[in-house]
Parts: sequence; structure tokens; C-alpha cells
Amino acid sequence: MSSLSITEPAGPEDSAHSSTARLGLPVPVAVHAPDPISREGALSQLRPHPHIELREEPGPGTVALLVDDVLDRAGLTRLRRAVRGQGARVVLVVRRLREEEFRDVVACGVGAVVWRHEATQHSLVQAVLATARGDGHLPADLLGRLIRQMGTPPSRSATSGGRPGIPAPVLGAREVDVLRLIAEGFGTAEIAADLSYSERTVKNVIHRLTTRLHLRNRAHAVAYALRQGYI
Repeated sequence: MSSLSITEPAGPEDSAHSSTARLGLPVPVAVHAPDPISREGALSQLRPHPHIELREEPGPGTVALLVDDVLDRAGLTRLRRAVRGQGARVVLVVRRLREEEFRDVVACGVGAVVWRHEATQHSLVQAVLATARGDGHLPADLLGRLIRQMGTPPSRSATSGGRPGIPAPVLGAREVDVLRLIAEGFGTAEIAADLSYSERTVKNVIHRLTTRLHLRNRAHAVAYALRQGYI
């Protein structure tokens, strides 16, 4: 199953990641797995890549690759600590995610998910590099699940927060164009080239949109636009 690149909005905590990607420096990556064999397997996939630098622990400016079969309570705690406590971006590699687990993952601001059965060297490297750039990486079925979790069929009478009876904010043409390309898997640079915008303009459009509608990230923004019938 293919994955979609969903570009996340930049915030103050993202500056270290953005600087690394912009300067072309190796991406620092810390791998955590439930057992030594799984960890070494992930390390062996990442180690040969010249743009990845392996670290022992996650921290600001690093990508944390968290490998597990399922996201149990301990795994969710590690995920939250990596994102909120250590300032890392996370690539989550799991066998499956239940609905409530996926909600927790989205709420934590996780930028990428890779199914374990799809975790080839190419897919792991792509997810890590995309996450370092701010371009999240979601399997297509998870994006569909995110849309379903929002709970109602397309209707512009619903609000972004789901409160009935209050008209939903209207999206501008520029916002719709950007969200449509994100939904098609375009990264920031590709969107900028397609629409003849600067990359900064693309990021600003999405940042203002997610802030105005109180959306968690760009995947959430795409789901909102789909639910409201814009794309």
C-alpha cells in the first residue's frame, strides 16, 4: 500500500529540524525497539545511508524511529516523551494501530507512520528524511481513517471543532489549492513549484489555516477539507 507525504506546519520547536534539512546536513536519528534484534534490524537499514547519522538518544533536531508491534501504554509514553520532552520528530513503525491508538498518535503530533510489513530500507529512509524536512509520511489507509474519525459526512454546516449549528469557516482558493496537492502526496517544494509560490508562502498558508481552524497538523487539515467537500 502506498504512503502519502503530508507536510506539517512549522513551529518554533521545528527550527532545528528545518535547519538540518536546509543545510543538507546528515539527519540525526535515534532508534528505539522492544528487543535488540528489532533494533539492530532498523539500524542496519538506516546505517548505510549517507544522509543519516545514528544517535543513541533522541533530542531537539533528531528524528526518533520508534519500532513496536502495537502501541501499548509504554509505547505511547515513549512517543510522548520523544515529542514533548525531548523535542524530536517521530517516525512510528508498528504492525497495527487501533482507532483510539491512532487518535493518540495524531494528538501527539507524530509526523510519520510506517507499517512493519512495509518497512523496507527505502520506506524507512524516505519516512525519516521526509520527517526531518517537515513532510510527514502516512499510509493511505491511515489518512482515510483520519477522515472517518472526524465523524460526519461532508457538510459545510459543520464547524472544524464539530459543533453543530455554526457555519464552518470558508477556505480560500489558495488554501484549497495547497490542500489538494498535499492530499495528492506533494511535498512543500513540489507544491511551491506547481503553484508558482515560494516554499515559505506554502508553509505560511498552511500555518495560518491550521491556526485559524484549530487543526492539529496538515493531515488534519486535509481531512477537514475532504469532510467539508472542498477536495
